[in-house]
Amino acid sequence: MSEARVFLLPDLGEGLTEAELVSWHVAVGDTITVDQPIAEVETAKSTVEVPSPYAGIVAELHGQPGETLDVGKPLISVTPVSVGAGAAAPVAEPAEPEVEPAETELGDAPAPVTAPAQAEAESYREEEKAGSGNVLIGYGTPGGHGVARRTRARKSSVSGSVSTLPLEDGAADGGPAADADVDLSLLRTRVPGKLGAVISPLVRRMAREHGVDLGDLPGSGEGGLIMRRDVEKAIHAPVVEPVETPKAPVAEPAISPEAAQAPATGADARTGLPIAARTPVRGVRKAVAANMARSRSEIPEATVWVDVDATALLELREGLKSGSSQVPGLLAFIARFVTAGLKKYPELNTRIETAEDGSQEIVSFDGVNLGIAAQTDRGLVVPSVRAAEKLSARELDAEIRRLTDVARQGKATPTELGSGTFTLNNYGVFNVDGSAAIINHPEVAILGVGRIIDRPWVVNGGLAVRKVTELTLTFDHRVCDGGTAAGFLRFVADAIENPTSLLVDI
Repeated sequence: MSEARVFLLPDLGEGLTEAELVSWHVAVGDTITVDQPIAEVETAKSTVEVPSPYAGIVAELHGQPGETLDVGKPLISVTPVSVGAGAAAPVAEPAEPEVEPAETELGDAPAPVTAPAQAEAESYREEEKAGSGNVLIGYGTPGGHGVARRTRARKSSVSGSVSTLPLEDGAADGGPAADADVDLSLLRTRVPGKLGAVISPLVRRMAREHGVDLGDLPGSGEGGLIMRRDVEKAIHAPVVEPVETPKAPVAEPAISPEAAQAPATGADARTGLPIAARTPVRGVRKAVAANMARSRSEIPEATVWVDVDATALLELREGLKSGSSQVPGLLAFIARFVTAGLKKYPELNTRIETAEDGSQEIVSFDGVNLGIAAQTDRGLVVPSVRAAEKLSARELDAEIRRLTDVARQGKATPTELGSGTFTLNNYGVFNVDGSAAIINHPEVAILGVGRIIDRPWVVNGGLAVRKVTELTLTFDHRVCDGGTAAGFLRFVADAIENPTSLLVDI
């Protein structure tokens, strides 16, 4: 029987180095196919299903539900099976050992590899080529186009092009050992559009920050893998002694949801009170905590607010209901006013970047990705409506509903959750009037909308009962002063009080 192929936990998004294993969809002994979902994992951004790049029999599951796994560490081991007509028996073991794609230590040298048994190799390779194309970030099957990934040495007669990667031990292009090294590198997470094979998001970020082209960089790791030491060598000098590659952090002990909420014994040393429970901070809550702490520590924020008479907006919406069943929600109308306001006050639709020498620059954007704060069972997330300034109120309403729905299901993509340029927060749904919100770093402003309630209001010199809400704008004082912030806030408030002036396109 062939040796099991070990699938490493892939890169699930830029900057994400770990994921919590939520549940397994398969068990040891199950027969699985290419692209079949094998596990559900939760990152700091979303919950995703991980598909298998291999077909075969599950040999080992590397982790228990509740355990935190590092990117690049073993997730599952699969023993290949033959893919003949209806056959499910294990593939006959090739004459020579095949490549083991998942060495647990990146520094270990790969085992010697020679050409595999051609029939089995070609059969399995065809199944890989038939993959659905389901991908995560930089990982997946090709879905019938491009070049399929290989986990065995290819025959010299097989056509197709594969980007040449640096080879180890003087292996020449076209030989079995060379192909094995290329195959092993292709199995690793790759930088889209680059030639170099990289497994660590930290290495990619270091290269990007220092302008190192990974496509031209030879890798000193296993199978041509680009290591941190390779990037450092390219940064500092033509010849620099490679530094010791730091070992990946040890995964946290597996903690089941039941154990996380289980009563803890003993008393608190400071208060003397019995400890009821200890709940690990992880997943979305961990990401929110880190982002909010960073926002408060880095951003000199200020807040302005204003009470707004929203009676005319509510009356407009009620009038639209009589003529159409598809009427945008109030948040969509306000989102339309916000995008128009950001066009007039673009300083609030920016980001501050700090260079290594401490210098800063304000980055402006040609467009608005409007983040919509959404409370979910997993915590607060902010999916963003991309190019929101191009959408009508009805289009904004449809996209806001879609994004909040996928966010609450935990299915929002890292791009949807991490690409906002300005955030709109409707905390009125919690039946509160106002809030000094924390800016969603690295953005520079957030607009909050309170509940709409009946209040006494002066109209034409007399008191009247009107529908009033409170708008609160928290902004980064580094990008603008109070005049700009107040001008934007007043613009949105005036649009709410006189909505027909901006809603000609609805």
